Amino acid sequence: VYMGGIIVPILITFMITVIVFSIERFMVLSKANGSGNLDSFVLQVRKLLNQNKIDEAIEECDKQRGTVGNVVREGLTTYKILAHDPAMNKEQKMAALNKSIEEATTLEMPMLEKNMMILSTLGTVATLVALLGTVIGMIKAFFALGDGGGTPDSAALSIGISEALVNTALGIGTSAVAIIMYNFFTSKIDGLTFKIDEIAMSIQQSFAEFNA
Repeated sequence: VYMGGIIVPILITFMITVIVFSIERFMVLSKANGSGNLDSFVLQVRKLLNQNKIDEAIEECDKQRGTVGNVVREGLTTYKILAHDPAMNKEQKMAALNKSIEEATTLEMPMLEKNMMILSTLGTVATLVALLGTVIGMIKAFFALGDGGGTPDSAALSIGISEALVNTALGIGTSAVAIIMYNFFTSKIDGLTFKIDEIAMSIQQSFAEFNA
């Protein structure tokens, strides 16, 4: 750390931040997946919807206890209320059902996407800060060449070059980890969103079929 210059502590802070937020995102998204297999949950809910077993589908959501389960439960609860509402026509009911699912999804998304911008930002900034450290190290190396005249100070030259390389390595490593984790978590969030859309479509189709 000492030989790496003043930029290295900043890069180490970036790396620690990336690791901490990656662990935090992993824990949150694991909880968002809920209990049990998510694909099995989706298939079971769609099967129950095809049989118009709304109460049983809500029970499955209570067991799942994840982001998808929360959104689907809200949609199914609205489904039950609208199914017995004589004051609205079918088009109004479909619009209200769709709005309910969208609002439930909107409430869940901030929890899923929280701190993702930090990982994305550090993936870019770490490389730029490392480049600054590299430039500072090379400046020191060239100063060592200039000050030594015909016989440059090899120790000072080596220190400058090593400082440049340490900053480069640490910055590239931090940026790589941040980008990999950001893309990994983004794919997880997209997967959850796809599952929500998949069941939401099934809910709407079921409502249209059994509440004509």
